[in-house]
Amino acid sequence: MPQHVSAVKRVRQNAVRRQRNREHRSRLRTMVKRILHSEDPSASQSLYPKTQAYIDRLANKGIIHRNKAAHYKSQLSLHLNQAVS
Repeated sequence: MPQHVSAVKRVRQNAVRRQRNREHRSRLRTMVKRILHSEDPSASQSLYPKTQAYIDRLANKGIIHRNKAAHYKSQLSLHLNQAVS
């Protein structure tokens, strides 16, 4: 256990941030799955802009790596382009 007051606070802050980051990553994965497993291509097209914006937001905050964000967006756009043609 930490001895200093600042170390105790740091443990609390890390726990809150870890939980918040976990929720963001979980929400992102759910959004991606909704697009990839959607039966209706128009529904996927309508979900894509919100998902892309969320991916960019998480990458800017450092919750996911920018290369991972680029990978997600690439895979989603590839999937949507295949669904259209």
